[in-house]
This record gives sequence, structure tokens and C-alpha cells, in this order.
Amino acid sequence: MYYALGGALAEAWQRELQLAERPTVRGSAGSPENLAVLAGGLADVVFSAADVVDGAAAVPPERAPRALARVYDHVVQLVVPADSPITEVAALRGRRVSLGATDSGVTVIANRVLAAAGLAAERDLTALRLGIDDSVIALREGGLDAFFWSGGLPTGGVAALASARPIRLLDLGPIVPALRGAYPVYDVGTVPASLYRIAEPVATVLVRNFLLVAASMPDDLAAALVAALLEQRELLVAANSAGRAIDRRSAIGTQPVPLHPGARRYYQGTKIG
Repeated sequence: MYYALGGALAEAWQRELQLAERPTVRGSAGSPENLAVLAGGLADVVFSAADVVDGAAAVPPERAPRALARVYDHVVQLVVPADSPITEVAALRGRRVSLGATDSGVTVIANRVLAAAGLAAERDLTALRLGIDDSVIALREGGLDAFFWSGGLPTGGVAALASARPIRLLDLGPIVPALRGAYPVYDVGTVPASLYRIAEPVATVLVRNFLLVAASMPDDLAAALVAALLEQRELLVAANSAGRAIDRRSAIGTQPVPLHPGARRYYQGTKIG
């Protein structure tokens, strides 16, 4: 999804900023890697989940992450087979559980959800580090008892799994107070029953995702990037349906990450800020 959106952004920015060359789009393992390459000056613009930015290590002031826009919300999905005896997070003790790929944002929130339920991955689980595709295969073939995923709704891999083997999502409602008490960056959400053929809606946790740049980016450039992002939104929608979530009014909501001054100037100029 993000690679597709990145490609559409590159096209929008080349068009709107009249660049001689299309910006380069590179893949990554997820938010932790994205923040590292931003801090190291190896990328100019990155996607990152709010919780990963909030817990990131300090970097030189000029490389500190600043937000251009809120672009999309991820939904935490803790998936088990429909016939599993596991009904709550605490019941994962002793089970084979994928926490997401190494260095991914999924791993960050998976460990925090476990901690809110009184569990530690290395002590209480047989923890695996699998991406979404490998997690789906492993659960379908009986090699996993559960897996964590943080992504859009519906997530294609989870939907395909639900078609091949009935699944459930664990209700995260009981651990939300402890999780949000420790990490207020998370929001509360719901997964509709119809998406994955589950019996009833399930309470879950939402993670905001941002488009970030370094604090040293010139204000005019940051403002121009935001303008192109919002004014060429149809390019993003054509690349991936997640582009529909990018909206002028929600884009400004990047707390706890400060807006870049150039982005703030754009929002104020369009009477959004």
C-alpha cells in the first residue's frame, strides 16, 4: 500500500513542483527503518506510524522528524483461527505468535499490547518475526496460533485467510485502558463484523500514520509538498484505495508530532489551521 502511495506521491510532486526527474521511491521494513533513514539523511520524506515516532530516540535537531500530514490510520488486528480456545490477549501465554516482521511498526505495538496484558514476548510466548504474507500462510497451515497485524481495513492477506479458513479477531477492549495509560498516542476503534466474516464487531486500537520530513527542510518546499499531496489526491486514490483517507481536515491532525512550519503555513493559508 505505502509503496503504491509513494509512487503516486512521486508523480504528484514531479508534476506540481515541475521537477526534472521523478523522485525515487524506495521500500523499507517499516516505520523504524524509515525514521532511521530520515535521521541519517538517506531519505527526504518517509511514512511512519505515530507510536514509533513518539518512542524514537533523539536525533540532531536539524534531522528531527516534522509532519507534513496525517495520511492514514492503521487498525491493530490480532488474528486467531475461529476454533481456537484463545479468547483474550492474556491467553496467548505459551502460544506460537507472530509479532510482525523484524524492525516493523507491527512489532512495536504487538509488544505494547502484550505488556498491557501482563505478558512479555520473549518470556511468555514462542515469538516469531513474520511479515503479513508469511503469518497468513503459517496460521492457515497450523504453524501459528495467532499473529499481530497493523494495517488498513480490510487487509488483503487477512481477508484471503478468512476466505480459506474461518478466523476471529481478539477483542482488545479489555487492555485498552492499560495500553492508553502508558501510550496515549493510541486511539480506540472497531473492526466491523462483515469485513472478515466474523461473528460480531471487535474493539481494537488505531494507530495514526504520518508523512514526515526533517526539520531542516526549507519551509517553501514543505508547503509545496503538502499542497501537491492534497491537490493531487485523485492520483493517490487511483494508486490505492487508502488514498481516500487523505483529507484536508484530517491531514492537520499529526499530534504528538509537530507540524513542519512550512506545512503549518499551508494549512493556515487554506484556513484549515
